[in-house]
Amino acid sequence: MTTRRNLLKTLALAPLAATTAPVFGQTPQKKESSFKFSLNTSTIRGQKLSLPQIIELCAKTGYDGFEPWMMEIQAYLETGKSVASLKKLASDAGVEFFDCIGFPTWMAQDEAKSKTGFAQMETEMGILADLGCPRVAAPAIGTEAPIDLLQAGEKYKRLLDLGRKTGVMPQLEFWGAFPSFYHLGQAMAVAAAANDQDAKILADVYHLFRGGSGFEGMKMLDGHAIDIFHMNDFPTEIPRTEQQDKDRVFPGDGGAPMQELADTLKSKGKPIILSLELFNPTYYTMDAEYVVKTGLEKMKRFF
Repeated sequence: MTTRRNLLKTLALAPLAATTAPVFGQTPQKKESSFKFSLNTSTIRGQKLSLPQIIELCAKTGYDGFEPWMMEIQAYLETGKSVASLKKLASDAGVEFFDCIGFPTWMAQDEAKSKTGFAQMETEMGILADLGCPRVAAPAIGTEAPIDLLQAGEKYKRLLDLGRKTGVMPQLEFWGAFPSFYHLGQAMAVAAAANDQDAKILADVYHLFRGGSGFEGMKMLDGHAIDIFHMNDFPTEIPRTEQQDKDRVFPGDGGAPMQELADTLKSKGKPIILSLELFNPTYYTMDAEYVVKTGLEKMKRFF
């Protein structure tokens, strides 16, 4: 039986309970994302540096890691050097393998091409696993328009299964000027069709603009769906549909809403890797250290 004294004690504690209990419908404040900075090796391809030189340059200029292309890794191995030696170079320099760019035709509608693409992807994932690289880009190379997004989702699900088997997770990538798979909405549909908790979308400032996706859609992606994001900008003087990869410029030097995009990515509540990916022939004529250092400084202005 409740006594008068117990009732008074309960009433005395009530204001404290009211201040500590969560309010219905109130969303807890998200912690802002922190960022890691990466160099995609395409940015200084024209300078023709070796992977060991690129690793040294990344460490010297303050990058956390880098994104090599599979053809560069294969070229290194073809000199007679080992995967273990390349892994040690990066480890000794304190530079991470964040992701790798490759082109297996895993999503192709032609089943023979798709089968070949899956086999190639498994081989390349094995190399990346030995390097300690946890991700690989997975573009829709080999596909033709129109593409069945549900069938593509089934294939992406199979690719994610392969990623779990090898320990190297595929990042679904779309290209703004690619006729069959150019829009963020398509990538979101394929990722949703895969119905897999490990589905990830690899977006890019230039591709969001070039393919007509815009930047509002990025606000719909939870942080769980984004591991890595390609950084660059686009010139304002060239019509959108006429722009090419070579026209990309440093972040903040073009027309992208960079501060808005930075705020969007900061709101995701998880560390996101920002990887500088450029193909600009003007930058290829410049000193490589100047290019990578300038790119990092320009990313850090916003992030």
